[in-house]
Amino acid sequence: MSTREAKIAQSETRIFKAVFPNTTNHYDTLFGGTAMQLMDEVAFITATRFSRQRMVTVSSDRIDFTKPIPAATIVELVGKVTYLGNTSLKVRVDIFVEQMYSDEREKAVSGEFTFVALDENKKPVRILE
Repeated sequence: MSTREAKIAQSETRIFKAVFPNTTNHYDTLFGGTAMQLMDEVAFITATRFSRQRMVTVSSDRIDFTKPIPAATIVELVGKVTYLGNTSLKVRVDIFVEQMYSDEREKAVSGEFTFVALDENKKPVRILE
């Protein structure tokens, strides 16, 4: 395994959350905006753990909501670096939904976020490997 592959593996980030009624819409499913906020947070943590530099979100690529996320479920968000440029990197975030009282689990949402490393003057800087 190369140093880059090892860093990517080490920076993979997993966060679990319970879906409570205060985060759901009138269909009793997780608000899409809440899902996107959680995804951006996990992507930010992943990017920062990989680079150990100041990172900012510059874009989110297509976000696919393939399954609804009902209230009273558990979600796992998994972030992984998928691309590394000179000053930017991409992080893919998948959300898996789990039933609380069974082993049922499926992917519900996927998206990719692009981050840029900044120096103390908020100018793009090379990502250190």
